[in-house]
Amino acid sequence: MYDFKIVENLEKINEDIQKEQLKYHSKRVMVSKEFTFDAAHHLHCYEGKCKNLHGHTYKVIFGISGFVDSIGLMIDFGDIKEIWKNEIEVHLDHRYINETLPPMNTTAENMVVWIYEKMSESLVHNQTMSVDQGARVEFVRLFETPTSYAEARREWMEVE
Repeated sequence: MYDFKIVENLEKINEDIQKEQLKYHSKRVMVSKEFTFDAAHHLHCYEGKCKNLHGHTYKVIFGISGFVDSIGLMIDFGDIKEIWKNEIEVHLDHRYINETLPPMNTTAENMVVWIYEKMSESLVHNQTMSVDQGARVEFVRLFETPTSYAEARREWMEVE
């Protein structure tokens, strides 16, 4: 069995822990956040089921890396959610994405690069986050079905 202990005294800053102890390291770390959205689309110049209008429940996973600040935080998960909601999801969720995305065939391969680019641009331009932390997108994975996904990685996006 487990010993269950009720915390009697919450740790207090400048009494139990000093402010300079909050930052444990100076290493680059990566955090991930995932979201889902529902969208309809069809593919052009394709002879298969996806040439017809249909929909998916997509899942997108972001991997964002950077360095922690003085309190040990690299990026607030809420900031990632804000970018997703305001800059990316508005173009995707419950939309006919052939109309709302830039002109492209709406394959997972094309969409994941667009999503990567939108998140990268938003990290650079978002004023609520500290660019000093070196926040950058490491990968975006877009699941079209539970077992099929396309991925964009930083090293591929920067080189080619």
